[in-house]
Amino acid sequence: MTSTTTSQQELFRFLEDRFACAQACTECARACALRASLVDPDGTENQELVRRRGIMCAEVCDATCRVLSEQNQVDEAAIRAQLEWCRQVCLESAHVFDDHPGAEESAKACRDCARACGEFLATLR
Repeated sequence: MTSTTTSQQELFRFLEDRFACAQACTECARACALRASLVDPDGTENQELVRRRGIMCAEVCDATCRVLSEQNQVDEAAIRAQLEWCRQVCLESAHVFDDHPGAEESAKACRDCARACGEFLATLR
């Protein structure tokens, strides 16, 4: 009976971590898309980098949400690869946003998402 309880607890933890990761990805995608839309496309090279980074991060986070919602159609190796990719892109994006005044919310959302992806990855190992 204990193994059933343990496996149920592990399943609940897995689903909670998956949901937290998807939620963080959604928030990050929203913040990055907003950041990309606020940057003047005719601005400096640094502004263009921030805009491109925001678009890329939003797209990766959206793709990660799709992968997480299609659990029966994607194998675990693909989920791991997507989570690691998302985590890496979010961390890189946060570093880019750190150098751009006014992008603090996007940088925080990226770091939160990277953390959630890492925590969810840890449950898969």
